[in-house]
Amino acid sequence: METSEQVEHSENSEHSEHGATRTLGRSGIQVSALGFGCWAIGGEWQRPDGQPLGWGKVDDEESVRAIRRALDLGVTFFDTADAYGTGHSERLLGRALGKRRDEVVVATKWGNLFDEHTRTADGQDDSPAHARRALTASLERLGTDHIDLYQFHMNDGDPERAAELRELCEEFVREGLIRSYGWSTDDAERAAVFAEGPHCTAVQHAMNLLQDAPEIVALCEKLNLASVNRSPLAMGLLTGKHTAGKRLEAGDIRSAPPAWLPGFTEGTGADADWLGRVESLRDILTSEGRTLAQGALAWLWARSPRTVPIPGFRSVAQAEENAGALAKGPLTAGQMAEIDQVLGR
Repeated sequence: METSEQVEHSENSEHSEHGATRTLGRSGIQVSALGFGCWAIGGEWQRPDGQPLGWGKVDDEESVRAIRRALDLGVTFFDTADAYGTGHSERLLGRALGKRRDEVVVATKWGNLFDEHTRTADGQDDSPAHARRALTASLERLGTDHIDLYQFHMNDGDPERAAELRELCEEFVREGLIRSYGWSTDDAERAAVFAEGPHCTAVQHAMNLLQDAPEIVALCEKLNLASVNRSPLAMGLLTGKHTAGKRLEAGDIRSAPPAWLPGFTEGTGADADWLGRVESLRDILTSEGRTLAQGALAWLWARSPRTVPIPGFRSVAQAEENAGALAKGPLTAGQMAEIDQVLGR
């Protein structure tokens, strides 16, 4: 007999040729259970004070090949933002998708100000006028006539202004410019403000097996929203490719991590305590022939039927490894309990 959890998983997930698909919240839009996050492929950009905001140098042609390889492997959900690479990520994604645009679900975000020519981000704007300007610009950069999921990109935005923006997003839906919308925030109360709109369908928030997000997951399950998981691999810590004391290149945000980015320290790379926790979970995560990263993604799928992790990528090899997790599916309830025991929670 199926448990209630198994029934819920079967109701919200189906298996395609390449792996599982999930429904993007209330929208009814079907996406691959794994999305691809396009922050890293935006390349280098920074704040006016020189703080890096990208992941270092990238090869645009390799990024295009990786996106197209992901498509061939069944990935149908791509998440970017106008600010990533100060517009470059959107332009690159649009070019890579080309005539295959209608095969995929495209998500992007607005709220940050930037200069494409100097590749500098400077400030935020939560005005309705800016939202419309930003949407028009994103449509142009992506080479499309609509955005499938449009997300407010101010984590701690003002809830009263957000209610205004929610109504504006409903206008965008009526105009055919977007299909659905959501808020990229780690605050469940803020996310609930947007959720009052009928076409709100997702919350994008940080979550991985080292950083759970029970309040937002509960909100998504209660209100039928997708839980779009950024940092699903803990900014690379869950890939097994970092070692303590190994310095990162200067243009990588993790080389001079801001306060909101845990697990890394300036000048010394990955934090030894975080790496120790990852190592303690290696045997569980790499069961059934998974890589460490695939095990971390499998934890997110087992965490809730609403989750859609969006790991970043910069190469065809990373795209293939991440997409390979689809065929292996979620961890078992027993493995989830074992992980909680190891982590003492």
